[in-house]
Amino acid sequence: MARKRVYTVAQPTPLQQIDLPIAATVFLKREDLSPIHAYKWRGAYNRMAILSESERASGVVCASAGNHAQGVALAASLLHTHATIYMPTSSPRMKQAAVRRHGGANVEIVLHGDTYSEAAGAALAFARESGRVFVHAYDDYATMGGQGTLADEIVMSGQGPYDVAYLQIGGGGMAAAVACWLKAYYPEIKIVGVEGVDQASMQAAVKAGKPVVLDYVDVFCDGTAVSKAGELTYPLCAELIDEFITVTNEEVCAAIELLWQARRCIPEPSGAMGVAGLMKQADAVRGQRVLTVLCGANVDFDQLAWIAHHAGIGAARRRYFRFKMSEAPGGLLLLLDSVLDGVNIIDMQYGKTHSETAWPVIGFEADPSTLHLLVQRLNEAAIPHEDVTSETDVEFRIINYEPALFKMPYFITFEFPERAGALHDFLASFQVLASICYFNYTSTGETVGRALIGFEFENEDDRARFLASLNASAYVYHEIPGAVLKRML
Repeated sequence: MARKRVYTVAQPTPLQQIDLPIAATVFLKREDLSPIHAYKWRGAYNRMAILSESERASGVVCASAGNHAQGVALAASLLHTHATIYMPTSSPRMKQAAVRRHGGANVEIVLHGDTYSEAAGAALAFARESGRVFVHAYDDYATMGGQGTLADEIVMSGQGPYDVAYLQIGGGGMAAAVACWLKAYYPEIKIVGVEGVDQASMQAAVKAGKPVVLDYVDVFCDGTAVSKAGELTYPLCAELIDEFITVTNEEVCAAIELLWQARRCIPEPSGAMGVAGLMKQADAVRGQRVLTVLCGANVDFDQLAWIAHHAGIGAARRRYFRFKMSEAPGGLLLLLDSVLDGVNIIDMQYGKTHSETAWPVIGFEADPSTLHLLVQRLNEAAIPHEDVTSETDVEFRIINYEPALFKMPYFITFEFPERAGALHDFLASFQVLASICYFNYTSTGETVGRALIGFEFENEDDRARFLASLNASAYVYHEIPGAVLKRML
């Protein structure tokens, strides 16, 4: 019956074979191509389609961080009922706009609390007070039945069987329903449940023998940010899921990048968790037929910069090191010449804080084997360094500096071609004329790099020669205005 109901709304979504950099045959269920760009419409519509006439006349209530809300809004519009939708105040603006677009006059959004759990608590209280039906995002058999239709489509595609499936878990509705359906048709399939490191409510439930409330839930993957597994979904997941793994936000970002490269699609973070889990176990699935679900693509545009920055870290091809070196003129160029030659520099954070010793932070991007060789060269050359990739001050680009130590400072922003060796060439051109007291640069993916640099000089003659050389060069630069410089120094 669920199949009959949901296909009055939309057609099956594609199941596509995709090329990933692993030795396995991978199939991706494209739920991002559904009416709300996520699978949640299936469960919402299936549950609401069985409302009685009186229940439909009274309207429904739900709580959601975004995708279930869109599914309920779409169903409310199609079934001519009203939905009061509670969403966390932190819900992405684009998901709020999508709810209004799908539901129109049939929906009312109530923003409440900072988390899904807080919004759900308020929604349940309102449902009890008003006597309206609460349409649960996952802990309802009719909701799960609707979600399971995506697995029905996988089976009906005729591309099976599959050796292993990676299913992301929030409350567990999709994972339970899909696992149940897949195991019915492919008894030998292995089901791997994928949760965020700080979202693993289902693993906590399995370990405790019952659903428990997590003390903290990370909300980067907002679609799976659930603090407690469902009472109905927990026993099903405990029985049907063979292995649970967790993925970091950075690994999810790397998976989003892979999906962009493979299919030119940009999933929301929770939508890419299955691929993130697969990539984490790439060696274990060599030669196997693997299935995963891109369960949603309602990504907030504001998240893209963070995702792009952290994808390299998640793929182990971006690392940041803090070096200890002499503050003498040319020290940075000497470091570049010694062991860093040929490695792509994508970030530089440095400010003068000591008259004799400098601690620049340099970010590198290369394949993992190249970065491993870089560390070997640094150790062999006895160059003092430490990995600060995940340190808070590096993440937030906190560059300390002591203006009292600067001698006749001169600050500019300048552009240079974003190619290997360009930064070295710039420093080599001016090292005999000036010393660097401040350097702030991060790659933006453009064809040119932009940096904010502070120079210092021993005397006016050195400063004049530097300016003459800079003006004669082909570099595009702009002097920092006096008012801005005053605030900096």
